Amino acid sequence: MNPISKPLWQPTPEQVALASITRFTQEVESQWGRTFSDYRALHDWSVEQPEEFWISVWDFCGILAATRGKRVLERLSAVPGARFFPDARLNFARNLLHRRDDGLAICFRSEDRVERSLTYVELYLQVAEIARGLQNAGIEPGDRVCAYMPNMPETVIAMLATTAIGAIWSSCSPDFGVQGVLDRFGQIEPRILFSADGYHYNGKVHRVDDRVREIRDGLKSIRRTVLVPYIHAASPRLDGADVIEWSDYLAAQPSDDVPYVRVPFNHPLSVLFSSGTTGAPKCIVHRVGGVVLQTAKETLLHYDVRRGDRILFFTSTAWVVWNLHVCHLLAGGALLLYDGSPFYPGTGALFDYMEQARATHFGTSAKFIDAIKQAGIT
Repeated sequence: MNPISKPLWQPTPEQVALASITRFTQEVESQWGRTFSDYRALHDWSVEQPEEFWISVWDFCGILAATRGKRVLERLSAVPGARFFPDARLNFARNLLHRRDDGLAICFRSEDRVERSLTYVELYLQVAEIARGLQNAGIEPGDRVCAYMPNMPETVIAMLATTAIGAIWSSCSPDFGVQGVLDRFGQIEPRILFSADGYHYNGKVHRVDDRVREIRDGLKSIRRTVLVPYIHAASPRLDGADVIEWSDYLAAQPSDDVPYVRVPFNHPLSVLFSSGTTGAPKCIVHRVGGVVLQTAKETLLHYDVRRGDRILFFTSTAWVVWNLHVCHLLAGGALLLYDGSPFYPGTGALFDYMEQARATHFGTSAKFIDAIKQAGIT
């Protein structure tokens, strides 16, 4: 392999001047009376003065909280065991739903079968209704809510509604087999299950009715299943007194306000799982404050996402990247969701979507990059 002799890309002076991290550096210098000669100096300060750094990130990113508290960091030398902002109380969904206007919040495409979008106000109102429905079903802070769902708007809505009331979210992609789902959700005893009736992939319709029945039978903790019509499968459909369709769930819980529950900084937000390739999948718990603060930093400073940007991360709901993608709402950008094969109906399907939806940011995997190389796409 020949070494790269020069950078593949570097920003222009104008781009550097307009970058959010440049403005962040200027504000930090003013706030703390410091001077940074270059990026390395800024990074060194962030490591050597973590309290100053995280206060500045909080302020710059406009984190919304009932209170931040005076304490920033406890037991810095204890890893694990260090605690950030131990007195803070905030809500994850509140920070993502700070816009309530007609700006684009979500644009969704499923191969050549489905295309629709939601504004920020439409997103807010649906989150409000699902959140009220969860509360009326007896879901309390700390309860688990799970989804067996594709990467679609209803999944984002259910996730925001769950976290709005302080409950804990976890999701699996509907291409998982029954045992793979039970190996994961069986560890956390969910009370509510959101499920689509199927999904599209490579031009084909895949039903999941039978799998969902087995999953419900295997998860005795589930008290209600919310069914999202996606492929609009004909009968037999899921049935039972505990099954309700998405539209009926919305209609039964009219609400104009999201019932935000402020929780401690270290309150559990979501449960993800290891791949399961070396034994049973292992739980990985992510916390409210850490996710809000870290993803705000990544979104605004690392990716330079601005209000109105359009972000496409090619991911399924079983991958941590899906959770990170939802967090781009923190910057007031729009989520471009894609479900299905990235090569259907043609090898350039995902790139066509990016062009038509005017994507400004694209996140993907090494596997996809290798696949387009093998397909000869330039």
